[in-house]
Amino acid sequence: SHRQLAEFVGALNRTYRSTTALWQLDDDAAGFEWVEGGAAGENVIAFLRYDRDRRPLLCVVNFAGRPHEGFRLGLPSAGFWREVLNSDAAAFGGSGVGNLGGVQASDAPWGGRPASASFTLPPLAAVWFTLEA
Repeated sequence: SHRQLAEFVGALNRTYRSTTALWQLDDDAAGFEWVEGGAAGENVIAFLRYDRDRRPLLCVVNFAGRPHEGFRLGLPSAGFWREVLNSDAAAFGGSGVGNLGGVQASDAPWGGRPASASFTLPPLAAVWFTLEA
C-alpha cells in the first residue's frame, strides 16, 4: 500500500505541474466556478478551475461509499473531457471504477450550462477531467 500511495502522490504532483488551471488563477475568482454544490443526497460536489486562457479542469468528488453511475453534470462546452486523474484507480489501491479515459459531452443543456455529460463517479474518490482541444 505504501507503493500505491507513492504512485498516487507522484501522479498528483505531475498533474498539478502540467495543468495550469490548478494554479494560475489561485487568487482570482475568475479561476473557479461551482458546477454542483447541492447534491447532498448523493454526497457529490463538482467545480471547475480555469487558467488564464480559460482552459477548464473539472473536479468531481464523490464522498459516498458507493459509486454513482450516470451522474449528469452541466459543462461549459461539448467535447471530449479526458479523465486526467482518478484517486480510485487500481494502480493507487482503489477499486478501479472510472470513465474509461473520459466522457463525451453533448450540447444538451444541464444545470444552467450549455453542455452536459454523464459520469461514473467512483466511491470515496476525486476525479479530474480536462477538455480536449
